[in-house]
Amino acid sequence: MLIGVAVTLISLWYGQNHGLMPVAASTEASEVDQLFNLMMTIGTGLFLIVEGALVISLIRFRRKKGDETDGPHIEGNIPLEILWTAIPAIIVLGLSVYSFEIYTEMGGLNLMEHHSSKAVQLAYASSNEDTSSYPMVAASGLGKPPAPGELAEDTLNIDVLGLQFAFVMTYPDTGIVDGEVHVPVGKLVKLNLKAQDVIHAFWLPEFRIKQDMIPGKKTTLVFKATREGTYPVVCAELCGSYHGGMRTQMIVHSPEEYDEWVQKRIASGSIDLSTAIAAASQKPAETDTEYLAHFKDSLHMPAEPMPHSHMDMALMP
Repeated sequence: MLIGVAVTLISLWYGQNHGLMPVAASTEASEVDQLFNLMMTIGTGLFLIVEGALVISLIRFRRKKGDETDGPHIEGNIPLEILWTAIPAIIVLGLSVYSFEIYTEMGGLNLMEHHSSKAVQLAYASSNEDTSSYPMVAASGLGKPPAPGELAEDTLNIDVLGLQFAFVMTYPDTGIVDGEVHVPVGKLVKLNLKAQDVIHAFWLPEFRIKQDMIPGKKTTLVFKATREGTYPVVCAELCGSYHGGMRTQMIVHSPEEYDEWVQKRIASGSIDLSTAIAAASQKPAETDTEYLAHFKDSLHMPAEPMPHSHMDMALMP
């Protein structure tokens, strides 16, 4: 009994205090974190039970000195086999239902009719040109989803173009073009994603959201930031030789700081989108060795390219 209580308490504590996830910076992150914490709690409990049983068995049933006899012949235990098959099956089924519920609340299944009253985000993909009239996003708190007009009025729209190997952000309301994402805290943000050349992916680890950027097809991410700060934006889809360097950052301002940033950018004048694309599309002036040298310390590897890549080996006679 005491062992069971100890295992339960340790599992519950570690499941909520593992520290493995990055900081949660959006309303959507709590849904994902709850599922991850539950899986960590269950996994910790199963680990302690299985490894504890192994350690106890090694100590208690070890061969005594001078004992050369065979151990007892055990045929099996049907009730025990049913038990240790049923419990994992119930756990897996329960996690499947719970994760599917979160997936649905985040818009993964029913993209066009979102009825959840929880604070959620929607990873939405559509081939339609005009998607602003769809009730795509649930209320950013308790209550019914906002009306389409309310969504369009209260949402900050940002057009994001992905190309090898950069993200280019355009703010349609102000005409600002920037290489970073600037948003105010507590405001619903809609990213209209588009790729110019190959498939990219717009990933915000601290926001627990990711969406593919597909050439010829528009995709969308909707979220609400809850914490001021600077967060990395990463391309999570292998998009070419410099994929690892396709990164930028999202800066979450207070409403006052965001308005100040907008006014400052407008006053300083903004480059047009075609100029930004041309600048971002330029190939690095560095050689492969010089480019890799920036990462050699963090990767613990030499900067020189490996003499035989997989492609080189495939082409060797």
